[in-house]
Amino acid sequence: MNQPERVTPTPAQEQAAYAWLSLLHDQPSSGDQLAFSHWLQADPAHAEAYAQAQVVWELSEAPARTLADEDALALQGYLNAMNQSPRNSVRRWSGALAMAACLVLMIGVGAGWQPMRWVDDLGADYVSAPGEIRTVTLADQSQVTLDADSAIAVDFSRGERRVQLRRGAGFFSVTHTGDPFVVDAEQGQARVLGTQFEVRLQPQGAQVTVLSGRVGVTADKHAEQQILTAGQQVAYGNGATQQSHAVDSEAQLAWRQGWLNYYKATLAEVVQDLGRYFPGRIVLLNDELAARRISGSFPSRDPQVVLSSLQGVLGFEQHSVLGQLIILR
Repeated sequence: MNQPERVTPTPAQEQAAYAWLSLLHDQPSSGDQLAFSHWLQADPAHAEAYAQAQVVWELSEAPARTLADEDALALQGYLNAMNQSPRNSVRRWSGALAMAACLVLMIGVGAGWQPMRWVDDLGADYVSAPGEIRTVTLADQSQVTLDADSAIAVDFSRGERRVQLRRGAGFFSVTHTGDPFVVDAEQGQARVLGTQFEVRLQPQGAQVTVLSGRVGVTADKHAEQQILTAGQQVAYGNGATQQSHAVDSEAQLAWRQGWLNYYKATLAEVVQDLGRYFPGRIVLLNDELAARRISGSFPSRDPQVVLSSLQGVLGFEQHSVLGQLIILR
């Protein structure tokens, strides 16, 4: 007995399936249900697209809630800055954000709807898009190379050159003028003593890597300064600075040439980095898988190729939706 040939839905059919799925989850009318039934029967590819959408919808419930919580927190910070009453507003928004986040994951417009990103960008002077490495020249002729999906704010006043790293990472080549050059990141800062160095935000705090010269790093305004020289790195967070250590700074900073180098990094760390080069969202659902260690050198220009390579080694499942959402489990 011959098996029925499996059909492959087009992107338009996939998007229509997600639209129907979201509509049917929101108390559809009898007319909506009838129209859906007609759509489903009109083409075998519609049924296949809808079945795939149901699978992805179930996979997306947990990450959608996570994204909603993150974005609600970002909105609270924005409302605080606007001197509004955030508590009730965020509570009112949280349910809507959960639904919107799920729709973002389903319909594939993740790159355009990310409150955490546009809140950072609101006060930034220079921004790099996902996948874009951007070099800017500041007023003092110092240069900043922004890693993909990064943002900085610049304030040259009161006899001091100050840069706030709002998102991502920046590599700084500082021109000597006699005025202090300080990079603020989270609660700490890196104060230049004549150098080339990187500051990178982390989930808790920041990390500083020196390519040449010297940098003074403090975890907060009350902490003791730690001096780094070429080939050294230190991380700080929650008011405390870790012990500095030697690194291959050229390898650590190879993202400027389009390469991401790892030595015993977790898959979660690799996915977080790849997310800056992907136009939508990459969601990792398996905690055990997230803790797996990886060493290697990967091109940053095509995150999908990197994930497919890692999939062959680690054996995880990968689901892609309209080129905007990748779910790993």
